[in-house]
Amino acid sequence: MAEIITAKSAGFCFGVKRAVETVYEEVEKGSPIYTYGPIIHNEEVVADLERRGVRVITSDDELAEIRGGTIITRSHGISREEDEKLRATGAKCVDATCPFVKRIHRIVEENSAAGYRIVIIGNPDHPEVKGIMGWSSSPVTVIENTQQARELTESIDRDSSCNKKDQKICVVSQTTFNANKFEEIIAILSEKGYNVRCMNTICNATHERQAEAKAIASKADIMIVIGGKSSSNSAKLYEICRRECANTYFIQTWRDLNLSPAGNEQIIGITAGASTPKNIIEEVQNHVRADF
Repeated sequence: MAEIITAKSAGFCFGVKRAVETVYEEVEKGSPIYTYGPIIHNEEVVADLERRGVRVITSDDELAEIRGGTIITRSHGISREEDEKLRATGAKCVDATCPFVKRIHRIVEENSAAGYRIVIIGNPDHPEVKGIMGWSSSPVTVIENTQQARELTESIDRDSSCNKKDQKICVVSQTTFNANKFEEIIAILSEKGYNVRCMNTICNATHERQAEAKAIASKADIMIVIGGKSSSNSAKLYEICRRECANTYFIQTWRDLNLSPAGNEQIIGITAGASTPKNIIEEVQNHVRADF
């Protein structure tokens, strides 16, 4: 029988747990509940909330139709403009933004006001990054790899007519960004001699989750990563694990498991993204035990 190792850090992080609990608490109060965007990136959780009457708002037209009730801000956060739109509806507004993301909003707001160019290391299409961008009053650039970092420095050098030390740049990161990639990008920006104010805003839970996943995958014969299709942090876990273990699978629930045991597997590793509920992880564990 294979040994099954499940990461201790697998599942809900503090910010996600707080956001999900906030919605369920508001549901109990009985008034119409809306979330501005999916509360977290997990289709199973969002579907369960919808069954309880929670409606996901995704457009200004839907927002304009709201008459009363409660609007809850998703854990990924929103821009200052979006925040003002929500409050303008007259509905009760509950902010479930992860506190670590809110901290980034404050950093960006303060440093942009002080004249710093804002550089966000992360996925430009992710709602967290889009929200962060919306708190800057100065130019914002989003980069997610070393090539883009080099292109940015070339652009700054071409356009700059002043001393490099006068180039004030404040760098922040998406909370779930790959820690090693972050360091590589920072090294490129720092070596140019700019006045770089670097804020490593990757949350500790992400550091721990990625490090533990890598350690388990490095000795596993099969590695399973559980997470939503649109979950950025789950996708990064898969990327990290795939480098260590060729037999790495990315699933949402146990129903996606399609393993063909060879019979000589010694270690099966399991980890999960920050938006994966405990019950889904347990279901996967049970089905893996039955197969191996």
